[in-house]
Amino acid sequence: MANYPEKLAALVADMQAVTDRMEHAELLIEMADRFDEVRVTPELATPPYPEDRRAPACESEAFVWAVDQPDGSLKFYFDVLNPQGLSAMALSVVIDETLSGVPLESVAQVSDELVFDLFGKEISMGKGAGLMGILGLVRYEARQRLKAG
Repeated sequence: MANYPEKLAALVADMQAVTDRMEHAELLIEMADRFDEVRVTPELATPPYPEDRRAPACESEAFVWAVDQPDGSLKFYFDVLNPQGLSAMALSVVIDETLSGVPLESVAQVSDELVFDLFGKEISMGKGAGLMGILGLVRYEARQRLKAG
């Protein structure tokens, strides 16, 4: 397994321990059900969103925001315009719950392997590329802060 921050590593280990495909899918759906908790607030952004917030290659039309926190970390917010974009919603919840508030260096180093570690190696190329696009924007935000710091 890749070198993930502690909370993310624990979640990935828990997900990988579930070998039944249906149970695994149910866990991801349960995560997606919490998406409203990480949805961008109207104070931060309202549609139509700026293109620089759009996750590249994401068919679910996902968008990412990062808000600077007093401790130097970031709080992540998302929107997924496709109501069927459950994988994008689940990944957004995972990112917020495990990477918001984490040191920028750790966020910047999260590998694209996370997508396969969470969703499985059999994920379609299109879906995988979109999820990596979301993760890529999260890493980009952390790296921009590191460069500026």
